[in-house]
Amino acid sequence: QVQPVESGGGLVQAGGSLTLSCSVSGGTFVGDDMVAWYRQAPGKEREVIATITWDDGSRNYTGSMRGRFTIYRNYHGSRTFLHINGMRFGSAAIYYCSVRRGSVVCWGQGARVTVSS
Repeated sequence: QVQPVESGGGLVQAGGSLTLSCSVSGGTFVGDDMVAWYRQAPGKEREVIATITWDDGSRNYTGSMRGRFTIYRNYHGSRTFLHINGMRFGSAAIYYCSVRRGSVVCWGQGARVTVSS
């Protein structure tokens, strides 16, 4: 079972940017792993932001997220990243990384992002 681990959360000023990272605890991303970033704001449902296929790096974004979010990977470092521009108060959430390997989807514990004025 693959265990994603998020890092890079914290406090960021409104208008600023932040990059979150996702790696695999004790292992690496492989082959056709599908990595996704989600966020869950207080009182709201978890929503998908973007996905990336590990082997070829192909990316997809949820329509409303396109533009302010960038998903990418460091292939040799076995990490995926989510870069967020133009932080808003509405961006405050717990950001989750998930990995689908075969038919199994595993979730990280999440990285909390707080936005200050």
